[in-house]
Amino acid sequence: MKRVDLIREIEGLGCEFVRHGARHDWYRNPTTGVSQPVPRHREIKDGLARHILKMLSNPPAAGGGAP
Repeated sequence: MKRVDLIREIEGLGCEFVRHGARHDWYRNPTTGVSQPVPRHREIKDGLARHILKMLSNPPAAGGGAP
């Protein structure tokens, strides 16, 4: 996936740019408080892009494990 397309999807989820890191940019979902690094490559592997989108879109799980 192209980085610009991933950033567009991330911002479409309502996420905000937080800061530039050494090799990544950090984005945060203000609703859930989850932050994720996004590498600064032109192309980002699809599996990594899916993981980033999943982490930034899902609310944190309530509770813990099995009872």
